[in-house]
Amino acid sequence: MKDHPNQLADLLDLEDHDAVIGEIRLIASLAFPHFNYGTFDQAYGDIVRLFRGEYPGYRHSNVDYHDLSHTLAVTLAITRLMHGAIEASYPLTEKEFNIGLTCGLMHDTGYIQRSGDTEGTGAKYTLVHINRSVDFIVQYYQNEPMFHEELPFFNDILQCTGLNTKIEEIQFPNERIKLLGQMLGTADLLGQMADRHYLEKLLDLYYEFLEAGITAYTSQLDLLEKTRGFFQMTRKRFREELGDAYLYSRHHFRKRWNIDEDLYMNSIEKNLNYLDYLVTHRRDEYQAHLRRLICRRMRA
Repeated sequence: MKDHPNQLADLLDLEDHDAVIGEIRLIASLAFPHFNYGTFDQAYGDIVRLFRGEYPGYRHSNVDYHDLSHTLAVTLAITRLMHGAIEASYPLTEKEFNIGLTCGLMHDTGYIQRSGDTEGTGAKYTLVHINRSVDFIVQYYQNEPMFHEELPFFNDILQCTGLNTKIEEIQFPNERIKLLGQMLGTADLLGQMADRHYLEKLLDLYYEFLEAGITAYTSQLDLLEKTRGFFQMTRKRFREELGDAYLYSRHHFRKRWNIDEDLYMNSIEKNLNYLDYLVTHRRDEYQAHLRRLICRRMRA
């Protein structure tokens, strides 16, 4: 085996957006040697403009957890899963690969406020952001021929990111679109929980939940303490709703990096092990032990 790092974070810095996009493009070329990047590049450019507040009719992104870095982490994750599926001989087409990329890039556009919406932040849309994201995609592609026939599929795929969505209740047009939905739902979870800064970012997520009126957590510490249980629920969802699509990542890492391991699950377990230590032995000073990423909004 080649001498490669076996930590997910060592492969790529998720905060280096250019590097993430470069990796996504490289993986697309592994899947399809003559991949046409036109649709992806156009969508990515517009998503960057959207998050920066430069897209017509919208404000800039003002949530700290569901930011552009999260969007790119999820897009990278679904790209890896799609490539892994192709390596495992699953017959995804180039257009379906493009659909997956688009869903990754636009799955959280529902957090962005429109220009006249100046009350609070986009976090207030947490409970309805999926439908808002679907609306954005439909409007974005309504006059474009690329996805004319497939436009209704985006709703089916994005709904799979809902934690309470019952996949079998969705009438997918075919098994490949169903798999894309399962992959997006999986990538949304992997992209968050495998991030080496996941625990620090949870401190921001608490405030998004608070603004959205979600009362399941009474404090940042309470959210941290319940995260191990959330992962147990996630493992069950991977198995029962998302078709164990996470297993495709191993095929990708084997082909791309010559590493025969599930680096996503390795990173999640590493995060959770540190979390267990934190809430057991450092609960009174947990913030002082989450210093790998300085929170972008300092709060008491």
